[in-house]
Amino acid sequence: MPPVPSPGLLDRSATGQARPSRPAPDRAARIRFRRAITLLLMTLVIPGSAQLVAGNRKVGRIAMRLWMGVVAVTVLTLLIALIWHGFVFWLAFNAFWLGVIRLVLMALAIGWAALCMDAWRIGQPLSLMQGHRLAVVTLNGALCFSIAGALLFGAHLVGVQRNFVIAMFGDGVVSGSHDGRYNVLLLGGDSGKGRWGLRPDSITIASIDARTGQTVLFGLPRNMTNFPFPDGSVMGQQFPDGYDDELNSLATWAGDNTGLFKGYADPGVEATIEGVQGITGLQINYWAMVNLDGFKDLVDAVGGLTLNVRDAVPIGKIGDITGYVEPGIRKLNGFEALWFARSRAAADDYSRMARQKCVMSAMLQQLSPSTVITKYGAITKATSGLISTDLPASEFGKFAQLALKARNLPIRSVGFVPPAINTGDPDIDKIHQMIADAFDASADAKKGHGQGFSKRDAATTGASKGDIHSGYAANQASDLGKAC
Repeated sequence: MPPVPSPGLLDRSATGQARPSRPAPDRAARIRFRRAITLLLMTLVIPGSAQLVAGNRKVGRIAMRLWMGVVAVTVLTLLIALIWHGFVFWLAFNAFWLGVIRLVLMALAIGWAALCMDAWRIGQPLSLMQGHRLAVVTLNGALCFSIAGALLFGAHLVGVQRNFVIAMFGDGVVSGSHDGRYNVLLLGGDSGKGRWGLRPDSITIASIDARTGQTVLFGLPRNMTNFPFPDGSVMGQQFPDGYDDELNSLATWAGDNTGLFKGYADPGVEATIEGVQGITGLQINYWAMVNLDGFKDLVDAVGGLTLNVRDAVPIGKIGDITGYVEPGIRKLNGFEALWFARSRAAADDYSRMARQKCVMSAMLQQLSPSTVITKYGAITKATSGLISTDLPASEFGKFAQLALKARNLPIRSVGFVPPAINTGDPDIDKIHQMIADAFDASADAKKGHGQGFSKRDAATTGASKGDIHSGYAANQASDLGKAC
């Protein structure tokens, strides 16, 4: 009688014929593999959960409590941000809390990666089949790399922002609004050895409504002379009968007489502020000095600036022209935008002032929040050497929100230039009246603004609409975008 085969060694087909069965899979090996994968995924979702289930429970409890704390703080922060948008700006420009966030992200990167490695150990990789072991090692490596990499990159960005805040923002005293407006003095000057801050090429007051963000730009020509200073000011004591030199020479004069400006961090800026206040009667809250040469790096960082170039703008100084910024509605790179803003080889100072205002308008409209986010690293690197200011970092959030509001409103422009004002003998009372009229008109400003792409419907000089006799449109405009 033939031997009877053991159960499981034979299988029967549909015809009833017996055939050898395949070896049964190693059920225990599959269970160990699923367990190892599960422990890693648990660590990915809830750090410490793998240790609490199958490892050192004390470590697991500590890790989970820390993780729950981080989640709770994050959720609370998001809720506060939804209710109070200014909180985001405050947090983003607070050097102390940025430092704390950076350290927390670095600690999370190290701790989370360590928990992943421990979860891999708890999964007993040496007891797994070779293929399973390779899969677990690959998954663990991917998790460690992605988690730690993302958190460390986040810590790097926070560190960049913190360094930017420390390097850029000043330690000035927080200043309240004056008659419901913040007045910020914007100065544009050349960089270079022995030149930074001397004889600014551009002098503009941005007067911002503290509630709506509606902005009026007051342009002061650098060659204005014979103007007074506020009573009791340093310059007022030195020149009680007024100043008969050019406005932009105040910085140089103060630099030669620094002993008179004890207690002031920048005598040149202080002297210029006193001159501007004497001319306009406006109280200056803060100042910002823009490095015109570094301006081109910012334009390149945001991908260019679209401007309406009405006439060819020479590149270079008089007698040394190397090229032109060609006419048309064009996206200019940093080099071209810089020369569009500063060239005066084929025009006068007042034409240049008009073009500079058009650049300011274009920057406000085209530098959107999405652009800032997507190109944040390049923008931060460019602006770190672009601006010097006494604006405290704690106030940046307030002005950032006002800037977002201002993007939806027309910018009014007022220039104290010919034919309205004789820059050699300015009518101070008339200047004050022009300012009052601008404020009254701006109170009625409604949403909607020009985009800087108006047709060539008037004579142009030096790539600016208008001329010195009729007044350049961008220097006297109810909507700066339409005048450009």
